[in-house]
Amino acid sequence: MSRHSPFHERTAALCTSYRWKEWAGYHAVCSYDTSVEREYFAFRHAAGLLDASPLIKYDVRGPDAAAYLSRLSVRRIDKLAVGRVVYCCWVDDRGHVIDDGTIARLDEDAYRVTTGEPELWWLEQNRRGYDVSVEETTHRYGVLALQGPSSGAILSAVTGTDLTGLRYFGLTSARLADRDVLVSRTGYTGDLGYEVWVEAEHALPVWDTLMTEGRAYGIVPAGLDALDVTRIEAGYLLLGIDYKSAPRCLIDAQKSSPYEIGLGWMVQLDREPFIGQAALRAEKERGSEWALVGLDVSWTALEALYERHGLPPSLATHAWRTAAPLYDGKRQIGQATSGTWSPTLKRNLALATVRRGYDRVGTRIEIETTVEYRRHTIPATVVDRPFFDPERRRS
Repeated sequence: MSRHSPFHERTAALCTSYRWKEWAGYHAVCSYDTSVEREYFAFRHAAGLLDASPLIKYDVRGPDAAAYLSRLSVRRIDKLAVGRVVYCCWVDDRGHVIDDGTIARLDEDAYRVTTGEPELWWLEQNRRGYDVSVEETTHRYGVLALQGPSSGAILSAVTGTDLTGLRYFGLTSARLADRDVLVSRTGYTGDLGYEVWVEAEHALPVWDTLMTEGRAYGIVPAGLDALDVTRIEAGYLLLGIDYKSAPRCLIDAQKSSPYEIGLGWMVQLDREPFIGQAALRAEKERGSEWALVGLDVSWTALEALYERHGLPPSLATHAWRTAAPLYDGKRQIGQATSGTWSPTLKRNLALATVRRGYDRVGTRIEIETTVEYRRHTIPATVVDRPFFDPERRRS
């Protein structure tokens, strides 16, 4: 049975669409309205407030915490400064990705790890020999993702502290609604944004203050459907959709390495041993079979295809997650795993996995689409990711 987040009393009252889904064992709003437009444009032009409490969290503490997390991660954690957050992934001995998430250094020997799926078994399995403790703390904290151009101004107003100067992937403490909170300059929208962490029993006053004071800045409660559109525009992966967790795969063909899903940039091979190091070094030397790319799917071709059937072009108002085959002529060379129409960019976008050699920017391929129960293909072009990358995200 799904649980309520610490903010459920507020989100339930506002969810007029009655559209919910299960996220990591919690009830989560898909969209507050019957469509996602208002929430999406709040993320891009004002501020959207999303309940991210179901995000799975682990607190890792102890003298060996830095060395322990460095061994688990493909990138070094022992060099992470207090008050900083890093995005990383974890792999098995064969170099296949288990999960991706963030690690925040809260204090000298204290870290907070977030993951997409429950990974306590992995953390405990590799804890032997290290003087560390690992505790799942998902239920102890409410997390709000405040994302959009107005987010910094709102947080500065409600905390009485100028948080607009907080560095990208920075972390700081603050007072909000007379409660202690942690604020990180992080998010999943690819825009200027912050995440506010508060103990669960103090969650509602924090929500109320942000919504009340943020009204002057155009704040809107936002759900997962709007978030999904923004994360695709930003080129961000979704576990279970754009790649699968290796221990949960039935066959090897479903598994991926960091190099194959666009995370090769974070792999730091030349350092102390870490899990999967030898396999990743060998893959880097021989080259990967697959690559993650961004696709710009031809709107003109899609429009013409529908025209031939006497129909107007049809696009979902939310992001799609049903994989579509990709072709080079008659040969299948990969699959598009998620995509969306971008209201901001006015482009039909997708994230895709293709065979190496088809990943060069400008490469033309074909994507399968169905009209009137018949399968067709239309052109798509490999383009740079992220599709949307405003300067305000990092400045």
